[in-house]
Amino acid sequence: MLRNSINPALRDFDQLPNSQHVRLPVVKAILGISSATVWRMVKAKQLKTHKFTERTTTFNVGELRALLATKAEG
Repeated sequence: MLRNSINPALRDFDQLPNSQHVRLPVVKAILGISSATVWRMVKAKQLKTHKFTERTTTFNVGELRALLATKAEG
């Protein structure tokens, strides 16, 4: 039953296409970091945001996978 309460984008991250966009809670969970750290990474240009509206910020799945791959290498 707990499985149903997990964000579908987080639960199915491996199956999402690289063109998909996810919100901040998924990024935090995937990277295991806090909101503040996500925004520090954005400011340092380590993460790129995509604005769909003035109040909707997303992150690209393909870019997150590339970041994860570089973290795994080094």
